[in-house]
Amino acid sequence: ASAVVFYEHSTSATEIWSAPFLRVRTCRSLVVVHFWAPWAPQCAQMNDVMAELAKEHPQVSFVKLEAEAVPEVSEKYEISSVPTFLFFKNSQKIDQLDGAHAPELTKKVQRHASVGSFPPSGSEHPKEDLNLRLKKLIHAAPCMLFMKGTPQEPRCGFSKQMVEILNKHNIQFSSFDIFSDEEVRQGLKTYSNWPTYPQLYVSGELIGGLDIVKELEASEELDTICPKAPKLEERLKVLTNKASVMLFMKGNKQEAKCGFSKQILEILNSTGVEYETFDILEDEEVRQGLKTFSNWPTYPQLYVKGELVGGLDIVKELKENGELLPTLNGGN
Repeated sequence: ASAVVFYEHSTSATEIWSAPFLRVRTCRSLVVVHFWAPWAPQCAQMNDVMAELAKEHPQVSFVKLEAEAVPEVSEKYEISSVPTFLFFKNSQKIDQLDGAHAPELTKKVQRHASVGSFPPSGSEHPKEDLNLRLKKLIHAAPCMLFMKGTPQEPRCGFSKQMVEILNKHNIQFSSFDIFSDEEVRQGLKTYSNWPTYPQLYVSGELIGGLDIVKELEASEELDTICPKAPKLEERLKVLTNKASVMLFMKGNKQEAKCGFSKQILEILNSTGVEYETFDILEDEEVRQGLKTFSNWPTYPQLYVKGELVGGLDIVKELKENGELLPTLNGGN
């Protein structure tokens, strides 16, 4: 029988939380607990995600608890918003995810489920591994912002202000949502000896938090410290020349997110020519800017050696006329 069970809140919160099933399962395998609320539509969506994950990971236990119905449990684990996911293994909390981030939930389940057991808490190896991971993260881009949420959707006022300042100065930065990884969230405080978020790093060195960045802005030093983002036109030129054949579409090679994009993928795949894709749904600046840059108002858009070929209708015509393959191979 499958070991995967969805628990709903019933008459007794403590009865569910301390159920023998949970005590046994936390000793043997990964337990993912979803603190949810019936009034939040994003929670219902994440319940569907959990159901799919349950099918893929029969060794993992998925538990669903209504946060407001189990106040003592929610208070104990500092559940301040829904949805929130807690991860337990060996009877200990090992991770947390705040918010409706389906891809991140999937990644965390895959990562934790693949680890057979965790070393004892006294072991030095986890700390060394975490420090190495943190070092890689802060060097992941010339300018790295560790924040609550994302630049598109900050989840605290300080993070929102930080993003606004960086954008106002046209600073190119990448970000990491500390809500998506409890290990990073706690570990980076010790690693950098800086107790709060957001935290800004340049070339792997900590610049500081919001107050420091405001001071640097006031003294006009911020522009000299942080790397500038390239102008949109320059960026689009680089993107359209990223590969010999570039397709700007809704979605990607693995999953088209509109019918036109799906059709053009099928046509390109039938040619056997190598190509790369860019998901315009992931970048609003590119999505709008490329229309003007190419003077072509719709998507998908196909480029060969940086030159616009056209959209789906043009590609269909080229295929029917036997001209598609020579075009993709660099012909006029």
